[in-house]
Amino acid sequence: MEENQELEQELAMEDVLKNYDFKKIHTGEIIKGSVLKVTNDEVIVNINYFSDGIINKDELSFESDVNPFDVVKEGDEISVKIISTDDGEGNVVLSKKQADEASIWDSVDDAKKEGKTVVVKVKSETKGGLIASYKGLRVFIPGSQAAARRIELNTLVGQELEVKLTECDKVKKNIVASRRVIEEAEIEAKKNELWSGLTVGEKREGKVTRLAKFGAFVDIGGVEGLVHVSDLSWKRVNNPEEVVSVGDTVNVFIQSVDREKNRLSLALKDVATNPWTLVESKMKTGDVVEGKVLKFTTFGAFVEVADGVEGLVHLSEISDENIAKPSEVLEIGQTVKVKVLSIDAANHKMSLSIKDAVEKSKEYLQYTDNEEESTLGDLLKDKLSGVKFE
Repeated sequence: MEENQELEQELAMEDVLKNYDFKKIHTGEIIKGSVLKVTNDEVIVNINYFSDGIINKDELSFESDVNPFDVVKEGDEISVKIISTDDGEGNVVLSKKQADEASIWDSVDDAKKEGKTVVVKVKSETKGGLIASYKGLRVFIPGSQAAARRIELNTLVGQELEVKLTECDKVKKNIVASRRVIEEAEIEAKKNELWSGLTVGEKREGKVTRLAKFGAFVDIGGVEGLVHVSDLSWKRVNNPEEVVSVGDTVNVFIQSVDREKNRLSLALKDVATNPWTLVESKMKTGDVVEGKVLKFTTFGAFVEVADGVEGLVHLSEISDENIAKPSEVLEIGQTVKVKVLSIDAANHKMSLSIKDAVEKSKEYLQYTDNEEESTLGDLLKDKLSGVKFE
């Protein structure tokens, strides 16, 4: 009878021991466990060993002063790292934080190798950049890598950023990340999409980014194009500042697209309001019109005869006198009469003459004076007939 009881006890003990494997319990090992109990100071975990494991509050999470009830609950299966196989009272000392850290480092290594992005939370600004956290691990973002464009670093504190890992050293516990490479890739993708959608002749809204002597640069949403000074207005423009300023929002027309050279030609003047299209219907060769002297050259003077329409008065057509330069007889801004010698509206060219206009005016005045003289004589002759003078 006693022998049977001893045998039953041995068999029962074997069944119990089957559930434990003492040889796998080693300091530094990461194993699975089930949460048995949660208190304000610690968590009791069943690790399938002859004694339970204990996680102190400080080893639960990377967050300081954490509430254990906010981290785990009874019945949760968690990964833990064995800190000690015996705390002096027969308990196994565990750490969830260190087990999580090992797992996170594995995910960080994978993200770095595969070029994947991760989301970090910026904690503070430091010398040379930002300190962020990725699941409790410290991440450094150099100031030059915080954004694609210049930005005040303190404005990013407290924000969550998608970053790419550029350095990852588990031994030195060093992680370096970049937000800039992501933004630059997004900008490049947006540019490619914009380039493929540009059509010559279409109208786009943009912002003036910078000015040069030869024109104004306008950003139309990620792609910068040039508005040549001659395309700022139908009127003559000597300096782009006469028409636009940096920061102005403008509507421009696509003139030409060169994707290979990344060149975009724009026009601010409205092609639909080309004043030259009306020139031939309003003026013809031989007409004498009034204009304003705009510019002198060595070979003559340019005179504006309508808004945005100007013609050349060659030096030989300015005066009957022999002059060496236009300024001898003309002034900038002066209003003059000119005769239209030729019109080439398609090429925006017009040839004018001041001396012919003056001669035509003299002929007209002479004709008018003679006509008035003749009419007055006839009238006086009739009225004075029979009148005697003493």
